Amino acid sequence: MTWRSVLFPQRGVGTVPLALGVELRQREAASAAHWSSRRMHAVSARDLERDPRDVSVGLRPLVRSDATGAWIQGDVHWDALRRGGGRFVAAHLQWFTELFGIARDVRVLGGYRDDSDWVTLDTVDSALLWPHLARAGAIGIPLVPTKKHLDVALAPAAAVEVEVSRTGDGDLRLSPRVEIGGSRVAAASVRPVAHTGVYAFETRGRRIALTLAPAALTDTARTLLGRAEPLLVPATDADEFLHDAYPRLARGGGFVAAPGITLPALEAQGAADRHRELTGDPRITVTTVESPDPDWFELGILVEIDGRTIPFAPLFAALSQRKKKLLLADGRYFSLSHPALDRLRELIEEAGTLSEWEAGPRISRHQLALWADFEDLADEAVPAVAWRELVRGLRDADGVPPTVVPGAVQAELRPYQRDGLSWLAFLWRHRLGRILADDMGLGKTLQLLALVAHARAAGERRPVLVVAPTSVLGTWAAEAARFVPGLRVRVVDATAGKRGQSVAATAAGADLVITSYTLLRLDDTEFAGIHWAFAILDEAQFVKNPATRLHRAVRDLTADAVYAATGTPLENSLNDLWALLSLTAPGLFPSSRRFREQYVKPIERGKVPENEEGGAYRAARLTRLRHRIRPLMLRRTKEAVAPELPERAEQELRVALGPAHRALYDTVLQRERQKVLGLLDDLDRNRFIVFRSLTLLRMLSLAPVLVDPEHAHLGSSKLDALVERIVEAAAEGHRVLVFSQFTSFLRLAGERLDAAGIAYGYLDGSTRRRADVIERWRTGAEPAFLISLKAGGFGLTLTEADYVFVLDPWWNPAAEAQAVDRTHRIGQTRSVLVYRLIAEGTIEEKVLALQRRKARLFQAVVDDDELFSRALTADDIRGLLY
Repeated sequence: MTWRSVLFPQRGVGTVPLALGVELRQREAASAAHWSSRRMHAVSARDLERDPRDVSVGLRPLVRSDATGAWIQGDVHWDALRRGGGRFVAAHLQWFTELFGIARDVRVLGGYRDDSDWVTLDTVDSALLWPHLARAGAIGIPLVPTKKHLDVALAPAAAVEVEVSRTGDGDLRLSPRVEIGGSRVAAASVRPVAHTGVYAFETRGRRIALTLAPAALTDTARTLLGRAEPLLVPATDADEFLHDAYPRLARGGGFVAAPGITLPALEAQGAADRHRELTGDPRITVTTVESPDPDWFELGILVEIDGRTIPFAPLFAALSQRKKKLLLADGRYFSLSHPALDRLRELIEEAGTLSEWEAGPRISRHQLALWADFEDLADEAVPAVAWRELVRGLRDADGVPPTVVPGAVQAELRPYQRDGLSWLAFLWRHRLGRILADDMGLGKTLQLLALVAHARAAGERRPVLVVAPTSVLGTWAAEAARFVPGLRVRVVDATAGKRGQSVAATAAGADLVITSYTLLRLDDTEFAGIHWAFAILDEAQFVKNPATRLHRAVRDLTADAVYAATGTPLENSLNDLWALLSLTAPGLFPSSRRFREQYVKPIERGKVPENEEGGAYRAARLTRLRHRIRPLMLRRTKEAVAPELPERAEQELRVALGPAHRALYDTVLQRERQKVLGLLDDLDRNRFIVFRSLTLLRMLSLAPVLVDPEHAHLGSSKLDALVERIVEAAAEGHRVLVFSQFTSFLRLAGERLDAAGIAYGYLDGSTRRRADVIERWRTGAEPAFLISLKAGGFGLTLTEADYVFVLDPWWNPAAEAQAVDRTHRIGQTRSVLVYRLIAEGTIEEKVLALQRRKARLFQAVVDDDELFSRALTADDIRGLLY
């Protein structure tokens, strides 16, 4: 060992993430164990319904499978982590090491042996456990159930009290009363975690919902939670209990009386408290001050009632548990039912839970709209100096100071594009990322290239990273050369093994580095090792799934800000929007689970609390969501900023199936309907099979030969209609774009056009030299261009065409809108006609209805409409089949 290794130990920078596996487990029956030790096994819903005793919660580390991407045990275990592991993310490794120390892994408990690689949660008697678990999400460690039938959630707080009631025989009954997250929970399904918390389990069909929560447990409450039945005090012993045992037990707190129960000691205390009630209106002062972390500001909340300062921690704990009153240390108390305190609770819960804040409440600098709500609530609000310009500028886009278009930009920006540049430049000065969600065809690329030029003119010398779909890398390079020719542009279009040099070497001396989502995912470590000035995500809907390696690769980039460019920030669900905001404005909605509870479930699925009116509650949530995202997204529609664009007309062409085609379709529909309906009770598990059946019906709606070559003689009414209209359009000098999800159907269309003597271009995902194919059609004379929706739904400008045919509807209306906007965009001088060919009496008509619902969701959240929608559910799929 040298002096260098002692003084400067080398720590490898690990990249492998970890997850905390959680399992509800049960000790096997003595009869099953025979003479051996009684082992533990994962419990099923049927096991719990048969016998809910002898359960515990086990914890263990997990890693991702390289083959499937699922979280598995693999070769990771507690002892390996304790010895150190250079391949794991350092923050994750430290977190697991600390958890093991807190848990003091008890391998032998109650006479049965558990020699597997588990830590038993039930025995952890340290209050450090709960803030440690809450911090996991903030550093990217998910809580993952190890069994598919288990759902796991971490609640902010629980309250366990002992309720004293009386039976019909006059006996006193002592039973636990449990609330988790403000909701009453059946005590029979609750188990204690030493003295520091609880967990509750609930069976829902074949699934089990497991909720963990911190709670202060008295010895009495903990003892009663472990009992199968309430504790009875015989009527003959009631006086002795009330006069001798109860006062001693009640000093520990946590006793409540059921209606009609006389507890003298509690009544006397209540009478004394009533004489010291604080009755004035709360006065709330909110402040923010800079913190050591530049992304967060310390949030100061001061509540005064009748001149008495209320400690924040117990106030928030009482509010989060929805208690009615708060008793202070000096014996004074006050009501928590004041509207200002109720609103304060909502805002604090949205900003983050107390355990997530660790040392105290904080607010992310991305949560500007939330700060505005705190200001509205407070009698006095004092923002930090660093926030003042942000709050003034981003609360309203009109307040952003104008930015001069850099001289290096060789293009005339339209007024709305100059406004977009000013907005982006303002964000860049404050190192804030956002979503540029302008309608498709309004020049998002030009605005972002102008931002790059602005950053260079301001002295920025680090490279900017652009990540885009593979098919548009050439478009980005060409646009950069056209609009900002002075930029030094490098394109990374091959993996490390093929390109011959590292990403760092390529980026050295570059102003702009362009790569694909595929290469970012494959070479994520190389890209993460460079400090980018900022990153641009073009067609950012590619990273809408936070569970993918691609999303994690973007999240791990070292960049001062991330800008997402997409005309469809919301494609299928509000979860898409959360995924983008988690990259561009981390800290705005820090918890995906809370976002689902607060927004996705009420807005998309109509799930509202029992005491709330459905419509009013959903409308309020939608209004709040719009308010939250308004400073984070810039969206302009063509109708608003490009009125000079020619008219676009859309028409649905209903096509009747031929008699033989109809008979075949109806036969297959009946068969697939019976199969699918039996799988919808567990849609998550059977989703692949269900969608395979739906795809079969969609293809059969187009042409029977797509399903079986033996049906080629049945023909396709839709192709007949298509060719007829293309021949007519070509004769009149029009040029046509034809889109389909299915390349096999596009090839059939090509064969029919060949037979009709109509020349055409062709583009799908397998096309080589894509740019050459596109340019050849743009400058040539072929009347038609056949394009697969996936390959041509973005990155194309084809204003030479003025007719668009969409051959098959897709679940997602945004995908079709992307296709149509290849021609209806800036530069178009002729009216555009869009035809959607729909096979009558088939699944395609039901797909259209789904499209409309998803379009309403997009409008409700992004375009300020007031309609609602739902995500694709099992009920939706039933509707497709009837």
